[in-house]
Amino acid sequence: MTKVTLPKTEYEQLKRQAEAYRKFASKFFEFAVKDSIEGVEKDFQDSDLYTQEFLRDLGSGLRKSSYDKKYANKTAKKRSRTIYQNA
Repeated sequence: MTKVTLPKTEYEQLKRQAEAYRKFASKFFEFAVKDSIEGVEKDFQDSDLYTQEFLRDLGSGLRKSSYDKKYANKTAKKRSRTIYQNA
């Protein structure tokens, strides 16, 4: 391991920045949209870009994945489509 020497003020500044980043990252990911599996399937289906076989596989895969365990009963409010349409 390499030893690095920093002035105490620089060390304190880096420490504060790291803590601020940890707080920001935890809040940022806390508010991520967590759609239900049915909502995800409907979004894909409504796009008319995917085959029925793909949509069945998508739903089956999501139900078997950790997504179902993490987000099945913790869905966020329905997001507004106008945000995405105006982008």
